[in-house]
Amino acid sequence: MATDSSAPRELDAVVVGAGFAGMYMLYKLRELGFAAVAFERGTGVGGTWYWNRYPGARCDAPSMQYSYQFSEALQQEWRWTEKYASQPEILAYANHVADRFGLREHIQFSTSVESAVFDEESERWRVTTDRGEAVSARFVVLGAGCLSSRNTPKFPGLEDFEGEWFHTSDWPHEGVDFRGKRVGIVGTGSTGIQAIPVIAESAEHLTVFQRTAQYSVPARNTPMDPAYEARIKADYRGFRERNYRKPMALDVELDPPEHRTFEVDAEERRRTYEAGWETGGIALFFAFQDAVTDREANEAVSQYLRDKIAEIVDDPETAKALMPKHIYACKRPCLDTHYFETYNRPNVTLVDCSEGGVESITAKGVRAAGAEHELDVLVFATGFDAMTGSILAIDIRGRGGRSLRDKWAAGPRSYLGLSSEGFPNLFMISGPGSPSVLTNMIPTIEQHVNWIGDCLVHLRETGHRTIEATLEAEDPWLIQVRAAADQTLWDACDNWYQGANIPGKPRVFMPYVDWPGYLAKCEEVVANGYEGFALR
Repeated sequence: MATDSSAPRELDAVVVGAGFAGMYMLYKLRELGFAAVAFERGTGVGGTWYWNRYPGARCDAPSMQYSYQFSEALQQEWRWTEKYASQPEILAYANHVADRFGLREHIQFSTSVESAVFDEESERWRVTTDRGEAVSARFVVLGAGCLSSRNTPKFPGLEDFEGEWFHTSDWPHEGVDFRGKRVGIVGTGSTGIQAIPVIAESAEHLTVFQRTAQYSVPARNTPMDPAYEARIKADYRGFRERNYRKPMALDVELDPPEHRTFEVDAEERRRTYEAGWETGGIALFFAFQDAVTDREANEAVSQYLRDKIAEIVDDPETAKALMPKHIYACKRPCLDTHYFETYNRPNVTLVDCSEGGVESITAKGVRAAGAEHELDVLVFATGFDAMTGSILAIDIRGRGGRSLRDKWAAGPRSYLGLSSEGFPNLFMISGPGSPSVLTNMIPTIEQHVNWIGDCLVHLRETGHRTIEATLEAEDPWLIQVRAAADQTLWDACDNWYQGANIPGKPRVFMPYVDWPGYLAKCEEVVANGYEGFALR
């Protein structure tokens, strides 16, 4: 690629990121005859699964569904080894896709996009990178990921720590040896819940610093059942089509619940919850018709899960500290393999930081709960600046030089999570205002990519130069996103869906809850001549 910034290379499109979104977008663009390149800050493909190599990293959607469906040959030839695929296997799959479809030659690795500025006279974007390069493109597609901007809290004293420290989303490729080490881990969200049992197996001692207790249900992961795999592959296309319009774009492999929670007696409720616990996964979300929509009903599920923690964890004080005070349905549902059992190990200590958090990092370890805990290694499982972090890390300027950061200062504003008014020919994959993280991500990524691809073909065929969302469409969509969230319990406590984990970030519920409704809306917009967009 040319490096003369005074004469930028001209392309049809630039794709930011080479995770599952960026790879499929690049494939689609080239299949449709558009000259495109993808910029990726890592040295390889895979996005989230490239960076998050921490012990125990695993997908919590079934592997036969958490995969591409655009190629029937790919679906048939790839074989998953487990019900829930591990990070190494998912990364191997991403690399297989990149090689099979010849994508690497169109991806520039070890390159971060620093800015994208729209020139109104030429109606093109000037994209610059941290390598001093500039590219001119008609279209820019942001596929940088919902969970790719890591959150490392600014703990005082971290620079003084004499041991090693790591963030789970920037894990060394060569791994970390915990043998004979006193290890501390900060964070007990989904990542911490996966990592803690595995780290505990090799560390001399593991100290878990918990600010907020979390619910978790056994994943019940198993080796892939060959009969199950064969049954799906016999009609993979039909299987996908049936799942596509289901909530979350996912077959949960459960019969629809017949009753509301309090239509049955306490004994029957207990039997139903036990069945869900034994099934594992997100079965308890679907135990009753109102399990995650009615607060009283969800409190019944929540109390069942608290009781389960008390049954599993031997020490009563530790069990009590592990019991969440919020309800089950207001945070991301976590799946685990022997998470609560890990606290019965003699080499694991829980430090309850719910009152004051981690006070400081010292030269020798962590000060929390009024005491200093000496450590050799510190692990931060503190999550991400979700959904907007990777977008706003780029200096994006649209019409009139307006900054996207300024426009989103009070919270992200978009139409369908695909486009934002004032930023022509700029698209987001799984952007704020789309179902994104509340769905089975790869199939819904494909929906976005297909929509964008069809849109670009439409512009080419009709001779339009630009497309952008209108305020008349954007404002009502923000209201619709808020209204959909209000019909659920997602806002019943602080969570990262609303940016509560990032100090100073506006509290706005970002994903759109209703996937089938969203899909219908996208189809309606196209059927009505890209209603809500200005085509010029």
